[in-house]
Amino acid sequence: MTYTASMRVWRGDDEGGELVDYEVEVNEGEVVLDIVHRLQATQAGDLAVRWNCKAGKCGSCSAEINGKPRLMCLTRMNTFGEDEVVTITPLRAFPVIRDLVTDVSFNYEKAREVPSFTPPVGLEPGDYRMTQVDVSRSQEFRKCIECFLCQNTCHAIRDHEENKKEFAGPRFLMRVAELDMHPLDTLDRKELAQDELGLGYCNITKCCTEVCPEHIKITDNALIPLKERVADVKYDPIRWLGSKIRKRDGL
Repeated sequence: MTYTASMRVWRGDDEGGELVDYEVEVNEGEVVLDIVHRLQATQAGDLAVRWNCKAGKCGSCSAEINGKPRLMCLTRMNTFGEDEVVTITPLRAFPVIRDLVTDVSFNYEKAREVPSFTPPVGLEPGDYRMTQVDVSRSQEFRKCIECFLCQNTCHAIRDHEENKKEFAGPRFLMRVAELDMHPLDTLDRKELAQDELGLGYCNITKCCTEVCPEHIKITDNALIPLKERVADVKYDPIRWLGSKIRKRDGL
């Protein structure tokens, strides 16, 4: 079944812009990205949009659709009423380059602040076998496609630009948790997570989990366990007392 949809798309650049109304044909089974491509082909040839796989696996086509951070390629048009205006805007947490394309370089800068996987010195390939239990703990986090929807929806970044220096955001704290849970990783990143990557800014509202297209339980399975591990090291009174005794005894 074909109908004409009312689309409202943000057009502009880093100096400003506005929402522009379009009437676009919609066919059965199409997603928002199909409609954006039709707009480019028929009415707005200069419309800038970032996309790649159109299969929900590259994370490129992130945008805000009716105010909610989503992947355009996974948002079906039949989720909206035929008489409903569908509004598409760029990710709000990041600077606009042009139209629906934003500058997400902040995320790559934060990624470089997380030390990489560090196995034991001298370990040779084949020397270690992981059980499925060990694999399962962090395997979920490796489904991340780096669409940065979790980064965009986290209010600590979205509503407070000034926090970006001290707060890495849920995607990269999840990376720290993944490495911390790996039985073969030897580097302790808990102090880094708290003092340099801003773990304390996260107040576990689960908004990052709600928008994840891969359905990763970012808050429950990564951020909360990481907070618990940091608290054990930093605030446990018994650990604190033990550290004082070792220092006094010169151990």
